[in-house]
Amino acid sequence: MNQPIVAALQMTSVADVASNLDTARRLLEKAREGGACLAVLPENFSFMARNDAERRGVIEADGDGPVQRAIAAAARELGIWIVAGTQSIAVPGETRPANACVVYDAGGRRVARYDKIHLFNVDLPDGREGYRESANAVAGAQPVTVDTPAGRLGLTVCYDMRFPELYRRLVSEGAEIFSVPSAFTGPTGRAHWEVLLRARAIENLSFLIAAAQTGIHDSGRETYGDSLIVDYWGRVLGRLPRGSGVVLAALDREQQAAI
Repeated sequence: MNQPIVAALQMTSVADVASNLDTARRLLEKAREGGACLAVLPENFSFMARNDAERRGVIEADGDGPVQRAIAAAARELGIWIVAGTQSIAVPGETRPANACVVYDAGGRRVARYDKIHLFNVDLPDGREGYRESANAVAGAQPVTVDTPAGRLGLTVCYDMRFPELYRRLVSEGAEIFSVPSAFTGPTGRAHWEVLLRARAIENLSFLIAAAQTGIHDSGRETYGDSLIVDYWGRVLGRLPRGSGVVLAALDREQQAAI
């Protein structure tokens, strides 16, 4: 039976890169011990800034930097594929970085990079929270898929989940699984997180791995958590509502193909 094990990692990232990398490494080790061949880290896994100045201070060059080196080493040493959530990576000719998701194979080699296309520019209805992700990030333009031991993976990030056309495009390029590293807000998470993720899985007959930030961060911002792994029929195979940890699930690829 073709049933690869995958993992969604949930974190409460802080404004300290070294601390976040230590947490990520611990969770990746736990995922590998659970038999995972592929693990997904959350959006902004390596740094959750308190302000714009801090955010600018952790931008890395494409292909090199402490975060990229640490995750490549973890993939190589643990022998596991890693979808490295997102981090800020410099874009030539731009003052703003990309919110970039980098994928490493089990040898620690970079095999894909996806820059988040749909940036979170939103005023929440209660008037207490507003976000302008485009003030600090350049939007990506290119959908990305990559072959992994768990199947062909379509890369998406957080707010992308509200745009079903992107997922259809990824399926047209062969995607059988979606990764959705996220830092969803508390109010929108309570309203729409699970239903949107299950919808994207159902309408595309694809597995989905959503790795989330959770809890209260150094900035005072709340993220929703509830990391999920969903199957092609919309069934939740595993979840972690709150707290740091790992969600594991086996993907029945043969049944997916039959359906």
